[in-house]
Parts: sequence; structure tokens; C-alpha cells
Amino acid sequence: MGALLTVVLPVFIVVGAGYLAVWRGLFTDDWVDGLMVFTQKFAIPCLLFSAIATLDLGAEFQPGLLIAFYAGSGSCFFIGLFGARLIFGRPWPDCVAIGFAALFANSVLLGLPITERAYGAEALAPNFAIIAMHAPFCYVLGITTMEIVRAEGKGPPAIAAQVARAVFSNALMIGILLGFAVNLGAIPLPGVVTEAVDLMIRAALPAALFGLGGVLYRYKPEGDFWVIAFVCALSLILHPAVAYGLGSTVTGLNDGQLRSAVLTGAMAPGINAYIFANMYGAARRVVASSVLIGTALTVLTASAWLWLLP
Repeated sequence: MGALLTVVLPVFIVVGAGYLAVWRGLFTDDWVDGLMVFTQKFAIPCLLFSAIATLDLGAEFQPGLLIAFYAGSGSCFFIGLFGARLIFGRPWPDCVAIGFAALFANSVLLGLPITERAYGAEALAPNFAIIAMHAPFCYVLGITTMEIVRAEGKGPPAIAAQVARAVFSNALMIGILLGFAVNLGAIPLPGVVTEAVDLMIRAALPAALFGLGGVLYRYKPEGDFWVIAFVCALSLILHPAVAYGLGSTVTGLNDGQLRSAVLTGAMAPGINAYIFANMYGAARRVVASSVLIGTALTVLTASAWLWLLP
């Protein structure tokens, strides 16, 4: 377990450094916001663009990999949605936001660095295959469900337009789509362009982890203990367990694919879960606290999953 913690802890030390810097007033909220804008709208889209543009789509986009991961992801969404309603009696918009928190694993800011530290950069190809589908799957499912429960007379065309606007205005989606365009179109990029993108990529993950720590300082847990525990259990235990069960027995994943599916599924809810909740004004306190507590718990749960994996 000590060796596993040496893989996981450096990631969370960088997150903790951001948290500590904001707590002690060494890094302001405005600076955190600027850093997160840089990473989420520029640096990480460059990372995803480069990864998808150079990915061997035929080798990495295996149906079994996507089924193992997204069956777990979708299961957590619907269990979170109906559990919030039937167990905790929350209003339907709150239920969708709580389900979305269980659905949206932090696949980029936590999943990528932990997988890279554990297995090396060459092990990230299945992660990128999962991430390429992550934003479209989660946003389409979450926004469609939220718009249905808040329909108030809206017809299917209006709901579809709202979903399309939300998905295709997302910077991560734009980076992914441009990467697919370059890959599928076999478009050669000038060397100076790839070198510039590489410079952005080097800054992406460490800056995003530091910024994540600063963002988490804002979200102090207050009340709703059992709902938060429910979300964390779905995110950190059920999702990777479903991915592990399907990947190892049903879809026949190789070791590398199984590691990526399980570890990505084992990540805490991402900041996008709070952005979603804030966008609709639903269950913001529950979701923010789930992001904070889930991220802290990932130190232990990710180590446990690393120990179980081949």
C-alpha cells in the first residue's frame, strides 16, 4: 500500500498545495478563476486535441472498453437520480443534479495523472478513448434529463436545441471534435503548430491540479451528510466495480483497457458536476461537498483499486 500511495499522493499534494495557497491568502480567488479558465478552456482542450488527433482510433475505440465504463457511469446516474427521489425525497431537479454528480467522474484532472503515474504515459490511450466520449455522453444524458423534468411545455425540438447548445459550446468538446477532424481527415499539422500545442500540454495537468485545490477551498461541506455519502459511494465504489465486473468477465478487456476503465471510473465527481448544478440552481451544496469530500477520499479508494488491478 505504501508503494501505491507514492503513485497517488503526489497528485493530491499538488491539489493540496492549491488548497493551502488559497486558504492562507497566498493565491486569490480571482487568480484561481483565471487559472481554471486557462486550463479548462485552453490547455486541457489542447491536450485532448493532441491525444485524439494522434490516437489509433481503430485500436483504441473498442466497444468493450466503452461498454464497461459507460454502463457503470449510466448506472450511477440513474441510481443517484431515483435514490435521491425515493430515499431522500429531493425535488426532481435536485435529483438530476445529484445523479449527474455520480455520473461525471473526474476523468481528466485526476484520472489522467493517476493512471500516468501508475502505468506510464503509454498507458493513457484507453483513457483518451473514454474521455473522447465523456463530455458528450454526460452532458447529453444530464441536460436532456434536466430539461425533461423542467420542461414546462417545451417540445422535443426546444429540448434538443438546448442540449446541442450546451454540448457544442463546451471547450473540451471543441478540442475533441477538432482532434477527430485532424485524425479522420489525415490532416498534417506544421511542426511549429504541434510544438506550440505541446507547450500548452505541459502546463495543463499540473496547473489544473493546483487550480482544482483552490476551487475546492470554496466548497465547505455543510449538512446533507447521507446524500453526500450516497454520491461518494456511487462514484468511488459502484462505478469502478461495474467497470471491473464487466471488463474482466463480459467484454474481455486486456489489462491496459481494464486499468483505464476502472481507474477512470474510480475518480471523484469532477468540477463539471458543480458547474452543472450551479447552471440549474439545483442541489449545489450537495454536489459541491461531494466534489470536495470525494476528491479527498480518492486518495484511499484509488490506492485500493490500484492494488486490486492486474
